[in-house]
Amino acid sequence: MKTIGMIGGMSWESSIEYYRIINESIRSKIGGLHSAKSVMFSVDFAEIEALQHQGKWDHATDLMIDAAKSVENGGADFVIICTNTMHKMADEVQKHIRIPLLHIADATAEKIKSRGMSRVGLLGTRFTMEEGEKRAYQEKIETQLKGFAAKIEELVAKGEKAKEEAKLKYAQQIEALRAKQESVRQKLQGLKEPGGAAWDDLKKGIDSAIGDLKVAVQSAVSRFKEKEEPIPGGDVTESDET
Repeated sequence: MKTIGMIGGMSWESSIEYYRIINESIRSKIGGLHSAKSVMFSVDFAEIEALQHQGKWDHATDLMIDAAKSVENGGADFVIICTNTMHKMADEVQKHIRIPLLHIADATAEKIKSRGMSRVGLLGTRFTMEEGEKRAYQEKIETQLKGFAAKIEELVAKGEKAKEEAKLKYAQQIEALRAKQESVRQKLQGLKEPGGAAWDDLKKGIDSAIGDLKVAVQSAVSRFKEKEEPIPGGDVTESDET
């Protein structure tokens, strides 16, 4: 029987449920007096909760990594995080331990598929729900970036065909567009970091940067005297509609 590593205490009430269900499952499958071989590291939830609300996810990640290392050193064959929210940093935790981390989303998805479900609901903390919103927002911005990148490459090709005296001017405009493009990418990277600025601040910065990129591409298209074409991405920020 493998030894289960559990990171608990968030809260201890939910950890009890994990411990109970795991042991009931073992008894049901094996029978008799069998119970799960397990190692649990229980954190101080007050400390974790404070870091969550302060947006100090980098510090919270360090605590989760330390907890995972503790259960690994305690003889666990794999580790689970006994809470939804702290799966935000699951990938980062996995990088710092040798044993596998079983992600709650993978186990949930497997069960959903086995039951033939096509639509499910999610109940969670504000932090859990924001994570889904972040992913959807990130995919939206990345799609728009691809569209702008394609348009910039079209402008590059057009600039290469320009007369010699105009090529330098076109090159400068392309360089400015690429700088704005990189600015969006750097701000978008903040969504992938476990720590960093609060979600609202990140979104505001990205919206502003991609709005600037859109205007710059539109201006470049006009200067290059291209035919009127829709700029990829459409209304890229909420502020565009106000």
